[in-house]
Amino acid sequence: MKRRTLLGGAVVGAAAAAAAEPWGRLAHALSRGSKIDPQSAEVLIEHAASLHVDELSESARSLQTRVESHLDAITAALPRAGAHERALAIAAGETAALAGWVAWDLGQHERAAAYYEVTSECAKKAGHPPLRALALGYASYGAATPAKALEMLSQAAQDVRGRGNATAAAWVLGRYAEEAAQSRDDAGALRALDQARFAYDFADHTSEQAWVRFVTPYRMDSLALSVYGELRRQELTATADSAVERLGEELPDSGVVILGDLASALLRGGDVDRGAYVAHRFAAAAESKPNTMGRQRAEAIAAGLPDTEHDLASHLLTFATL
Repeated sequence: MKRRTLLGGAVVGAAAAAAAEPWGRLAHALSRGSKIDPQSAEVLIEHAASLHVDELSESARSLQTRVESHLDAITAALPRAGAHERALAIAAGETAALAGWVAWDLGQHERAAAYYEVTSECAKKAGHPPLRALALGYASYGAATPAKALEMLSQAAQDVRGRGNATAAAWVLGRYAEEAAQSRDDAGALRALDQARFAYDFADHTSEQAWVRFVTPYRMDSLALSVYGELRRQELTATADSAVERLGEELPDSGVVILGDLASALLRGGDVDRGAYVAHRFAAAAESKPNTMGRQRAEAIAAGLPDTEHDLASHLLTFATL
């Protein structure tokens, strides 16, 4: 993948950035040799965070150009960052990780791997291990084997130890539990899930890194349901009941993964009526924000639906192959 070098000798200018946007104008100004000031640095850093928030509701296809344009803008700023170099390197890494995530979601796997690699370079440059954890956490979804994913997530768990990283730790440990369950390591999966829940007791996903905003209590329910479902644990039914109660009557249309894991759990647990109801909501959410993780869940949900939901099952199977 031929892209500008993010660290060291970054190419001046950000032609890909939209000139009408503030970060695009900033990049253009920097290309003429101006020095970055605290306000301009803050614009770049805040926009990097806002892109992670936007990812919660936007599709990868609609987000990709904006993410890559912003990465170009930060790339142009880094050589003139001065006292802001570390903060901008972290923001650059967060943006690169998101660029990798949306590329993976679009099936651009080599592109995604390159972005994750440069994210790790940013983490090393900035001396900021949680940034490497972000890259490893994202990359784990596309790992060749569960064993490789576990290796990545084990390192990521080490990288998010310490204050201010509780939500990230909960996510990484929850992901480890999912992959351990896939590997049939029951004890390891349950231990990691307990550790994830313990970490989440100290977490505040709204005030820690922007890239953990998606780790809501609903997402933690989803991780538990995924693990219990894979291991066929008796806790599945009670956890599904608790998740339904937490969600209430207004199930979120944007929570594709959450709804997918909940529908699967209810169907596996024998609660067919509620499972089918949530499956319909999942189908609507997946349609509005198509993504790889939704497609992965669609096939499993279709397999668990009763014969009376033949049309929905057919729709989900078609969606899974798009």
